[in-house]
Amino acid sequence: MLRLFSADDHIIEHATVWTDRLPAKYRDVGPRVVDEGHQEVWLYEDKRNLCMGLNATVGRPKEELNPDPIRFSEMRAGCYDPKERAKDMVLDGIYASVLFPTLPRFAGTLFLEFKDKELASLCVQAYNDFMIDEWCAGGPEGMFVPTIIVQLWDPELAAQEIRRCKAKGAVALSFPENAVSLGLPSYWDAWWDPIWRACEETGLVLCLHIGTSGTIPQPSPDAPDMLSYSLLQVGSIMSSVNLMMSPVCRKFPELQFVFSEGGIGWLPNALERADRMWLRHKLYANLDDILPSQIFRKNMYLCMIEEPVCLGFRDHIGLDRIMWECDYPHTDTTWPDSRSIAQSVFDEANCSQHEIDAIAFGNAERVFNWKMASADLTEASI
Repeated sequence: MLRLFSADDHIIEHATVWTDRLPAKYRDVGPRVVDEGHQEVWLYEDKRNLCMGLNATVGRPKEELNPDPIRFSEMRAGCYDPKERAKDMVLDGIYASVLFPTLPRFAGTLFLEFKDKELASLCVQAYNDFMIDEWCAGGPEGMFVPTIIVQLWDPELAAQEIRRCKAKGAVALSFPENAVSLGLPSYWDAWWDPIWRACEETGLVLCLHIGTSGTIPQPSPDAPDMLSYSLLQVGSIMSSVNLMMSPVCRKFPELQFVFSEGGIGWLPNALERADRMWLRHKLYANLDDILPSQIFRKNMYLCMIEEPVCLGFRDHIGLDRIMWECDYPHTDTTWPDSRSIAQSVFDEANCSQHEIDAIAFGNAERVFNWKMASADLTEASI
């Protein structure tokens, strides 16, 4: 029976993640949930955030799908409860899951906006402690891959946090696709070197989720959001080619980047064009002999949900570069039919069992250096 390792899922932080962990003086200004009667909202500093339950649509009929905020009581418990999430994963044949935040945004960029950077740093640490000590510990061994965020405004502080969390068991770092639109230096700038160095030394995998750069494609402002959703893979294209051509992997050759929810089908074209441009402009631009495609083949991986046509190009993409994802609890998720949907995708693409095992779980186990939970688990045993 098909076993799955999801390289991209999300948690909805419960109401006391930060009030349980922040020093007393910050509990009234740090993230906290307030019940306004008709809805629950997050408050922090002088902000009011309606993201409660945003995209926590799993388990709802397709006719009711929408990104509107909802209360905890209206969500499936697996959105915010690790034990219930583990049951949902096992029900769906998923035995490992990489997790991204919701309130802090997928790469923790919310805390960049905090006026009080001491509070912001404590919030980052509180989230990471919650992720490792509460969420990951709340499921069976191997189920949840400890994935952290860092203080993006201070690379030295971020490097310290990476090392602190590695000592606690962290495996991956959720990081922005691009930092320029966030008001930070580009990844071509050595300003980021402390983070790259810390990830290389600790072996943390960098997960760059679509939408984490602070911008989304919007070619027609009067079009529905669906247009932007269908173009979000553009972020992964730009991010990957940017990093392929940048000094990052040339200076830190052991780094591993996973581009989450960006799909796979665009990769052959992106590599062909990137290499051609590199060679055409190499002499006057003083470029080295390492092609962008060579950086991709050594340092980068892609994730897919349902792409049977694109999977037909797996030899051009690289079988060892592709991971599967579920995207629980968002509108893209295949839950609770992940096994049957994934199998139909593999069948349509005429994948062999060797290829299925690599994409379904093998590549992720290797890259994250993570052994999935036992396939003998049942809902009742969790």
